[in-house]
Amino acid sequence: MTIVVAASTLSVLASIYFIFNIHLMIGVKIFGEETEYYYFMLAMLLPLVFLLYPPWRNVGPIDRVPWYDILLSLIVFAVSITFAAHGEENLLEGWEYAAPEWAVYASYFMWLMVLEATRRAGGMPIFVICFIVSLYPALAEHAPGFLEGQSESLEVTASFHMFGTESVMGIPMRAFASLVVGFLIFGVALQFTGGGAFFLNLAFALLGRFRGGPAKVAIFSSGLMGSMSGSVITNVLTTGALSIPAMKRVGFRPAYAGGVEACASTGGVLMPPVMGATAFIMATFLEISYAVILVAAIIPSLLYYFSLFMQIDAYSARFGLEGLPKAEMPKARQVMRDGWHFIFVLALLIVMLLVMQQEAQAPYYAAALLIVINQVRAHDRWNLERCKQFLIGIAKLFTELAGILAGVGLIIGALMLTGKVGNLSLELVTLAGDSIFVLLVMGAITSFILGMGMTVTAAYLFLAIALAPALTASGRLDLLAVHLYMMYWGMISFITPPVALGAFAAATVARANPITTGFEAMRLGAIIYFVPFFFVLNPALIGHGTTVEVITVCGLAFAGVVLISGALQGYLIGIGSLTGNPLVTWPIRIALFFSGLLLALPGGELTGYSHTQLLLAAAVLGVPAAAAGWLMNRRGTARTA
Repeated sequence: MTIVVAASTLSVLASIYFIFNIHLMIGVKIFGEETEYYYFMLAMLLPLVFLLYPPWRNVGPIDRVPWYDILLSLIVFAVSITFAAHGEENLLEGWEYAAPEWAVYASYFMWLMVLEATRRAGGMPIFVICFIVSLYPALAEHAPGFLEGQSESLEVTASFHMFGTESVMGIPMRAFASLVVGFLIFGVALQFTGGGAFFLNLAFALLGRFRGGPAKVAIFSSGLMGSMSGSVITNVLTTGALSIPAMKRVGFRPAYAGGVEACASTGGVLMPPVMGATAFIMATFLEISYAVILVAAIIPSLLYYFSLFMQIDAYSARFGLEGLPKAEMPKARQVMRDGWHFIFVLALLIVMLLVMQQEAQAPYYAAALLIVINQVRAHDRWNLERCKQFLIGIAKLFTELAGILAGVGLIIGALMLTGKVGNLSLELVTLAGDSIFVLLVMGAITSFILGMGMTVTAAYLFLAIALAPALTASGRLDLLAVHLYMMYWGMISFITPPVALGAFAAATVARANPITTGFEAMRLGAIIYFVPFFFVLNPALIGHGTTVEVITVCGLAFAGVVLISGALQGYLIGIGSLTGNPLVTWPIRIALFFSGLLLALPGGELTGYSHTQLLLAAAVLGVPAAAAGWLMNRRGTARTA
């Protein structure tokens, strides 16, 4: 692990040197061009893929790295460092189209190594997609239909992938090396300094004793922790290890408890201030400040968590699930006394992102402050072994993401080299018959399917290039809303069978059936299937509109979520249980569900209806249904199903 620690340390130091422009302070410029820094990061991290990930995932644990993986990692390191050393020469002489002979052979080798690293870090599905698409420029003249184009030589294709600024060294790697790395360091620092335990204890202190308390704790703690770690699976396995057993203890079914944790952790990646790698890459792709994306994501993420909270409260009321005994709950004052610095650091991070607009530097300051405070406190202080584990944790995160993003860069490079991006958009518009709604549905389905086999980042980038121009060409859809729409639909696969990685991870902790847990998560997170349509049809839901419009749209959306949540869980606050004779209760619940959808659906030009018209339609459906439910409960005919 010494090599891993060394590579981690050097990559962190290199990122600090580059992002903080240290060369201006010390007068020594290590990286003559930005590309040299990106190649250096590749040299530090790509070799680690071969040291940390075995060739095959089903071989079981191994106690040492095979000799051939050590050899590959050394060659990859040497070639990447050589590319970094020739970075300026590469740009001046246009190596992406006319590389020296030795560099062409080296680019063939690195092309294969990037694909292998993608396979090991991301899995076979994304490897197959990256492999096929990366070869596309060399085979374009043999492609079917509108994909047919002019082929490039294999030599040019390999050179473009390795030396161009739109492939491996393109948007994914640039965003990773200049923006994402700091937030990854912050996430690991938060985990190693006890941030997860603090937020969990705070959630228990505030919510644990109330109706359905442990499930509400999961929402609060996983939402907060996920919003700063940016990882769904890690969040499920850390916070879920405590929240899921607590939910089961008060009466939640194992599959339901797993579904709650999966939804809460998935939502954390959509919740500011840290939203995972995809949001940072979106900022780089759109050439806008990350703070703009952060602000736009606030209302949709709050809408999602509000839906989760209302459903859990309704479920708990329906089945009479109480909270945990007050005597067992930690004291809020004591929790805050022990962990006040986490709140302070979070506030500092938000201020630096939104007010000071230092999005690249902010996570470094936050992480440094966390570590300094941690070292000042004697009972939390790291020893040398803990520091080593911290650096290894950083290396593992860096390595996995770098391996995947380098492969994703191949996809973008292939599409850019062939110039087929514009044709893809035109063909999609033609296929949809110029219908924006059909294009949106196509985008949702494609994002979901790609999200099952690829990372969310890969799925987003592919659609950002191929589909987003088609959606925004008419000028009727908000650019940022379209890109958030695609990111949301890529995330949905985490809670939707047959893949549902977040739900399956939670099922392992809950000891529940994975498929059942997946469907429970799907029902609990149902609003996430509609929220992207809501904000893309009316960008007031992402704050793009007048104050009156934003308040109106948000108010109606939150009211609609109350009805949808009650209908899904069979209990509506103020009305009571909606279970009993299915011939009576199901029509009521269906009417309330669609009434909530109509209420939450934003009016405007794209929907063809005004807010007033949709409100009246919702009232026509919802008022009689609510009245029927109230009368049913008054007569005592409702019973728990």
